[in-house]
Amino acid sequence: MNYDKEMSAQLNQLRDDGNYRVFADLERVRGSFPRATRHDGGGTCEVTVWCSNDYLGMGQHPDVIGAMKTAIERCGAGAGGTRNISGTNHYHVELEAELADLHGKEAALIFTSGYVSNWASLGTLASRLPGCVVLSDAGNHASMIEGIRHSRAEKHVFKHNDPEDLNRKLAEIAPERPKIVAFESVYSMDGDIGPIAEFCDVAEAHGAMTYLDEVHAVGLYGPRGGGIAEREGLMHRLDVIEGTLGKAFGVMGGYIAASKTICDFVRSFASGFIFTTALPPSVAAGALASIRHLKTSNTERLAQRERVAILRRRLDEQAIPYMANESHIVPVIVGDPVKCKWITDWLLENAGIYVQPINYPTVPKGTERLRITPSPMHTDEDIDALVNALSELWSQCALARAVA
Repeated sequence: MNYDKEMSAQLNQLRDDGNYRVFADLERVRGSFPRATRHDGGGTCEVTVWCSNDYLGMGQHPDVIGAMKTAIERCGAGAGGTRNISGTNHYHVELEAELADLHGKEAALIFTSGYVSNWASLGTLASRLPGCVVLSDAGNHASMIEGIRHSRAEKHVFKHNDPEDLNRKLAEIAPERPKIVAFESVYSMDGDIGPIAEFCDVAEAHGAMTYLDEVHAVGLYGPRGGGIAEREGLMHRLDVIEGTLGKAFGVMGGYIAASKTICDFVRSFASGFIFTTALPPSVAAGALASIRHLKTSNTERLAQRERVAILRRRLDEQAIPYMANESHIVPVIVGDPVKCKWITDWLLENAGIYVQPINYPTVPKGTERLRITPSPMHTDEDIDALVNALSELWSQCALARAVA
């Protein structure tokens, strides 16, 4: 086989389908979020970022930056190895205690990313509980799907956000078999929210464990930023709560919060935890500062909600179609991969607006979109510039307007 020829052909097919991903060379500028410096062809220009998962701008917060600087000065750059060998730093211990407290659990365990925490935790639990069956929501993230696949456990996919379908599928499984129900709170592409209480009711009726992914909710919802489960008073009903440090908390890393036994079980058996270098102490320190700040400050959350509401109102005024939901995510529907890519290229080149196209396989074909995430730092002028540019492009591309 001519390997390069085969790979090039597949890459060219991606380009023809409008699904080829291009990275924008951006430099975040401290204190200027959501502004960034774009590097292109030897030159630079300023752009406004509209698709960051640093939802609250905590990656720019002085408490977070200060904590990271202090940790570097105290500990140096790296962790020194895996947690099991030489990489457990006191900042890691403090961070896990803070996360356990955030979610009202006995313990927590941190990983190098949210992807790894899902893959390692679900993979370990499902593979090592004898005869385990996993019930997975149809909308679950790739990291959850990969963890379940890696476990080789029996899997059943239930209809998205459908407790009745979950109940039907659980009823077909022998009562004595161990079962894990895996679902999310906020789904990142549609922005819809899972029926957590109903899923807990069904899982409890069938003796199943509950595993909730809160990565797009932690820091953003609940009186202390514990997520949708905290907001709805349900954290005590969930066996495992998984989250990230790389979105609303503004740093990087992932974690689970659960009982001491579950965390110790994953710590002791998960290869994705055992054999990987630990987070740098500075990153753990930054996450710790961010969590502590958002436990006591509601300012950022309230400001973000206001920005989201204003953006939606302005989109409505221009009849730009977007998916209605109860979260902070605003998916503007284009419905065509080539036009979606062309729109984002035009915005970047002509309006200094950066938003990535979301195409297949991230979302189903025909639902291509711009995933817009307003932050507390976006101004009214930023919103007007974005909506006015979108309105012009909707006319140029002859895209359907929303029906009032």
